Amino acid sequence: MKKHQPLVSIITINYNESAVTLAMLKTVRELYYKNIEVIVVDNASPNDRPDVIKEHYPEVTLIKSPENLGFAGGNNLGVKAAKGEFLFFVNNDTELPPDCLAPLVNTLVKDRTIGMVSPKIKFYWNPELIQYAGYTPMNQWTIRNNSIGYHQKDDGSFDVEGETESIHGAAMMVPKHVVKTVGMMTEVYFLYYEEHDWAQMIKRAGYKIYYQPQSYILHKESLSTGKFSPLKTYYITRNRIVFARRNFKPIQLFVSLLFQAFVSIPKNIITFLFKRQFEHLSAYLRAIKWNLSHNQILKS
Repeated sequence: MKKHQPLVSIITINYNESAVTLAMLKTVRELYYKNIEVIVVDNASPNDRPDVIKEHYPEVTLIKSPENLGFAGGNNLGVKAAKGEFLFFVNNDTELPPDCLAPLVNTLVKDRTIGMVSPKIKFYWNPELIQYAGYTPMNQWTIRNNSIGYHQKDDGSFDVEGETESIHGAAMMVPKHVVKTVGMMTEVYFLYYEEHDWAQMIKRAGYKIYYQPQSYILHKESLSTGKFSPLKTYYITRNRIVFARRNFKPIQLFVSLLFQAFVSIPKNIITFLFKRQFEHLSAYLRAIKWNLSHNQILKS
């Protein structure tokens, strides 16, 4: 019953995708868990009319940012307006099954040492396939991690809940008290890697990162940035190095940057040239240059 349910603030970002956001909100309205508030942050969409969201869903709190604050900044704006005991950050290009909230809330209620929890995430376009069932540790050479279960069939093999190395930004629930203790997401990233950075901050504060397969969502993935765009190349390249600079120990960082300088960077430049992907090459080089010219990235 509603009176026994802690308030959950559902926070999502809209950027030029009101129609996509409306489709997600339709599934939110059908949730069995009713003690919720819904906050939509419009990240200064230049080619959209976000007011249509409020017209179709008057119960939604619509926040219009005067500028595009990126993933972390937009979500942080939502956090400042949130009243819930638990904050559920969810991408607008997702659909939520009616029963997805309760297992996540129950996980956090039962164990206050858990600082973040994500559900199982499956591909919207092929719901039999998994996108996320936890993460492997971040590789100190490549600064990459792997999504457990990625593109594998959801046959029950990934139905064991437990601690995992990192969270998935498409759907993550965090208790409000953890945010007050640790702080909000770091906004230097703008797009990509910010949830991994936040997970590291939360782990360093003594909390666990958790995967809860009793809940799942469907993810349409990368509608706003494209599956393989120069924008994505830029931010993933830039932020991979930023993550290492903020989170790796000195010897790990040294090894990682050596690998980037003598293996990854030459290899990627040659690949972009060979494939004649000159826009991606330009984005890649700008990402490297950004890190060389920004020395003020401090450890969190």
